[in-house]
Amino acid sequence: MRIYGDSISGNCLKVKWVAAHLRLPFDWIETSVLTGETRTPAFLAMNPAGQVPLIVLDDGRALAQSNAIILHLAEGSALIPEDPYERAKMLEWMFWEQYSHEPYVAVARFQMLYLGKPREALEARLVERGGQALARLETQLQQSPFLVGERVTLADVALVAYTRVAHEGGFDLALYPAVKAWVGRTEAALGII
Repeated sequence: MRIYGDSISGNCLKVKWVAAHLRLPFDWIETSVLTGETRTPAFLAMNPAGQVPLIVLDDGRALAQSNAIILHLAEGSALIPEDPYERAKMLEWMFWEQYSHEPYVAVARFQMLYLGKPREALEARLVERGGQALARLETQLQQSPFLVGERVTLADVALVAYTRVAHEGGFDLALYPAVKAWVGRTEAALGII
């Protein structure tokens, strides 16, 4: 299996983390979004959306979108709850991550870290919604050690990717002690450094 990803992207790293955690053999192909490597004809032939992460399976089939990829990779593993309701709760968090967390926390981080914008120059909506997302996580993580109960699932993988670096987008995790503790637990459970 080949994983095309950019190491600056939490969406790409979560694919790498799941593959490594599950001890799946893969080749990591560093593919920079900053230099246009996802816009080359060769890459667009594999993924017409021109986005990473992208995996190419051993049989040549390609799959994009980080949460679809990690779900595919983790089928049958302990990262996916067996209980149908808990599995649905995991998916609920994964869908929420892409709609209500990543577009704010990750975008603020990208603009500050890679575009050099000061925090004051960020759109107020980014900052407000990012804070709301972290507050939502805080509420949940005051009730359970992981997002879906007592053990790590793909929901935690999906959400830890950008939460762990939220400070790079100007978000102070000290304001969210349950989130900060969960980041440490999730990193330890997955072997993330």
